[in-house]
Amino acid sequence: MNTIPRLRFLVFGAGAIGTYIGGSLALIGQQVVFTERPEVASLLSKRGIRLCVGERQLTVPNPVVTGSIDEALTRGPYDAAIFAVKAYDTTPTLINLAPYSVALPPLICFQNGVENEDVLRSVLGAQKVIAGSVTTAIGRQGPGNVVVERKRGIGIAGNHRLTPALLGIFNAAGLNAHYYVDGPAMKWSKLITNLLANAASAILDWSPAQVFADPGISRIEIRQIREAFKVMDSLHYRVVDLPGTPVRALAFLIRYLPASIARPLLSRSVGEGRGGKMPSLHIDLYLQRGKSEVDFLNGAVVRFGERCGVPTPVNRILTETLLALTEKRLPLDTYANRPVKYVGLFSSRS
Repeated sequence: MNTIPRLRFLVFGAGAIGTYIGGSLALIGQQVVFTERPEVASLLSKRGIRLCVGERQLTVPNPVVTGSIDEALTRGPYDAAIFAVKAYDTTPTLINLAPYSVALPPLICFQNGVENEDVLRSVLGAQKVIAGSVTTAIGRQGPGNVVVERKRGIGIAGNHRLTPALLGIFNAAGLNAHYYVDGPAMKWSKLITNLLANAASAILDWSPAQVFADPGISRIEIRQIREAFKVMDSLHYRVVDLPGTPVRALAFLIRYLPASIARPLLSRSVGEGRGGKMPSLHIDLYLQRGKSEVDFLNGAVVRFGERCGVPTPVNRILTETLLALTEKRLPLDTYANRPVKYVGLFSSRS
């Protein structure tokens, strides 16, 4: 009988992904230390970490939650770290972590976007960064309190020495972990899923179902994804299926079928995939956080398109418009529930 390895994990933050993965690991007896803001650390240490997975209400009682990286490292050394901060927080977090680079374990980067790993490697070195992806839909009900809305799985890419042990542990924890040889292919395929009805939902203040119910707006959605696929082609990155997510079928649907046929199929698949949850860009905008991952999603398509000579006008407009709304250079209701005005934005600049 195979024995599950026992590792020590450091989890940066008790957000949705950190809570889900870190909590799942703790529940099977892995040694897990969370680091959070002091006030949150105190709350979670007393209350525990909570996971709702299907019909099961799970609690990690008395979790180890530290209030600073200094305190966390005194409880080390660690074998691996779960790194899943928002993409716009990567650089600020890395600035704080740089003085501890020698003491830090390899970071598994479960962030959205395709540029975070390179940023982390530039400071920590190649052997301290492992590319990851999460396709399980997780709802956050507060610090250290999450609901698994649709279980799919996670991806781990590359040939790091820890990879076999991590896959065994993650699967023992019920996370449905899959291995990918090609990290960029995995991350870009995940980016495609993050683009769908995300920026449009925020700008229009519409649900994904509303976005794909409108023929004109759904055609704009298809155009943005086709731009991203052209950039992937130019970079020679293949599309791969992700856990519980048939991205290759999605690619065929968007690349080759007429929009009139693709639209109802996309509406059904995107709507079912998100459930009742609004997309992340909408959540950030309407919580008025003043920051948006759109520059790391659609904006990344634009930046790589510029390097490859691939035009990406739709992704550029989505990025610029949502950033203007986020930074309050445009009123929040500029395009909200105004589909004609929204479509005109693309028509006038195409």
